[in-house]
Amino acid sequence: MTVILASQSPRRKELLAWLIPEFEVQPADVDEEIKAEHTPKEYVQEMARQKAAVIAAKHPTDLVIASDTVVVLGDTILGKPKDRLDAYEMLSGMSGGSHYVYTAVVLRQNDQIEEALTHAKVTFYPLTEEEIQRYLDTGDYQDKAGAYGIQHQAGVFVQEIEGDYYSIVGFPVGKVNQMLKKFTG
Repeated sequence: MTVILASQSPRRKELLAWLIPEFEVQPADVDEEIKAEHTPKEYVQEMARQKAAVIAAKHPTDLVIASDTVVVLGDTILGKPKDRLDAYEMLSGMSGGSHYVYTAVVLRQNDQIEEALTHAKVTFYPLTEEEIQRYLDTGDYQDKAGAYGIQHQAGVFVQEIEGDYYSIVGFPVGKVNQMLKKFTG
């Protein structure tokens, strides 16, 4: 049995390697436009399902692992920033308050599908203009939901985390390990 990670995220690749030494990477091309009719939880679950379905259609007997992560401030999904200004506005909005991060994971092989939704509540310290600009100068905000990577320099913004840290990183490795036990190969 081949295991396929339906993601190009370096963080997901690194964390899956903790569980499975050899796997293929095949990013799924899906429309990630945020639709108003979805709640943040529904949206992230639907994205993970679609990614798994796209790859599973090409490789039905292989084990496909798909994941999606969203950052939610209030009722608004903060996607990947369009540019530096967008990233600045996201980080400013999260400064001194709490937001939620949801990660959905779907494992799929033949007719067997396992799904999970993990979350964390993240509280940021109040951020100064200088702190935000210094972080943006690193470029780390690019291609990251909510414009930050907690595992890098933005970790200093975090006052408190409630929930699954790896949900914030984008791959809840403990939950995935439990889910993998349901697939025998």
